[in-house]
Amino acid sequence: MSFRKVVRQSKFRHVFGQPVKNDQCYEDIRVSRVTWDSTFCAVNPKFLAVIVEASGGGAFLVLPLSKTGRIDKAYPTVCGHTGPVLDIDWCPHNDEVIASGSEDCTVMVWQIPENGLVSPLTEPVVVLEGHTKRVGIVTWHPTARNVLLSAGCDNVVLIWNVGTAEELYRLDSLHPDLIYNVSWNHNGSLFCSACKDKSVRIVDPRRGTLVAEREKAHEGARPMRAIFLADGKVFTTGFSRMSERQLALWDPANLEEPMALQELDSSNGALLPFYDPDTNVVYVCGKGDSSIRYFEITDESPYIHFLNTFTSKEPQRGMGSMPKRGLEVSKCEIARFYKLHERKCEPIVMTVPRKSDLFQDDLYPDTAGPEAALEAEEWVSGRDADPILISLREAYVPSKHRDLKVSRRNVLSDSRPAAAPGSARPGASAPAASASTAAPSSSLAGAGEAAKLEEVMQELRALRALVKEQGERIGRLEEQLGRMENGDA
Repeated sequence: MSFRKVVRQSKFRHVFGQPVKNDQCYEDIRVSRVTWDSTFCAVNPKFLAVIVEASGGGAFLVLPLSKTGRIDKAYPTVCGHTGPVLDIDWCPHNDEVIASGSEDCTVMVWQIPENGLVSPLTEPVVVLEGHTKRVGIVTWHPTARNVLLSAGCDNVVLIWNVGTAEELYRLDSLHPDLIYNVSWNHNGSLFCSACKDKSVRIVDPRRGTLVAEREKAHEGARPMRAIFLADGKVFTTGFSRMSERQLALWDPANLEEPMALQELDSSNGALLPFYDPDTNVVYVCGKGDSSIRYFEITDESPYIHFLNTFTSKEPQRGMGSMPKRGLEVSKCEIARFYKLHERKCEPIVMTVPRKSDLFQDDLYPDTAGPEAALEAEEWVSGRDADPILISLREAYVPSKHRDLKVSRRNVLSDSRPAAAPGSARPGASAPAASASTAAPSSSLAGAGEAAKLEEVMQELRALRALVKEQGERIGRLEEQLGRMENGDA
């Protein structure tokens, strides 16, 4: 007689969430109040970006991760848009480059200084103009350098080569209504979208064709979301006809029926899914909720397995998710979220409890690194490539030299066709120059170090002489004062 296992075995069953201490939060941030179902937050291993309230235009804050505590009201922002910023996304191949979409119908790409902002940043590296209504979605290609997708309220999806400021593809006939979100697949050969007409579409952007479509994926009228999983399946969130929130899993080969459909509750906030392709865990955050639910996606029925819920007291206005290479592997951290409150940003750490201090291979398979697998031109020519993977065993930290090199390759090189005069990128030569000088020969580097050391020693000697001179002067003055007090002078 066989007994069924009552509890499903999973290494993520005991994942728990924990907010950080108050002194590690980012306080006094005036989070944007714009009515748009965006995450309002983007994060990478170097910076945290948050869309904030701004008078007379749109702005977002960019903070080095270490700048915790109270943020001064005068702290510089990225403020080049003339309308509110609706969406931001960090470039996966350069931790200092961020794209933003705005109500002013433009997409702007910004180069953030290596150590963060010291003055307001008003000049983008490039302005991409092609939408006729506000731009609510920007998302970078996962494997091709400089390829950026934008979608606007004009129901048009545009794909850009940021390196040449040119429009690569315009998809203006596939969506009859407002686009809620867009998600690339694992290698960037396809993307899926959720639309206000209740359809989920899978699109080949280079051919401009519809690969698959599912009408009424969720029957409710409220916003939906659709994301690609690592194995090519599509995970959606939405609402039922009775306004109950739902999750569903779809096989693109057969979109007639969902592989799995689960109802959650009857709250009215849009559900924002965050997916970790390494662990196959989906974290679902509702706007206005005070909880994060997480589910494991497997090949066994019922496919979507509820793991646990992180709950807190305060509702969330938005949420950012740290890429895997920015996590602390020594603490078995498998995800970190940056939860936006009304006036602060609170990191929440998701951890798998383990007793051993050794590196946990099963929790940290090789993950997508910051190096692009393709150039934009190769992707346009029809090539596809999976992300270049890196190991987290050494708690991967990108070197300064490597960042500068990526930064140089991220701007226009002389061999590429020149951009249009109106879209030339101010400041593009500076990163290139700094990159070319970042790797001098070792002898030159040694000579430079010696010269700097000698300069410091000279300054030190001058300071010593000055201190000695001032000491003697003070001695003379004290002597005079003493004589005056004794009536000798």
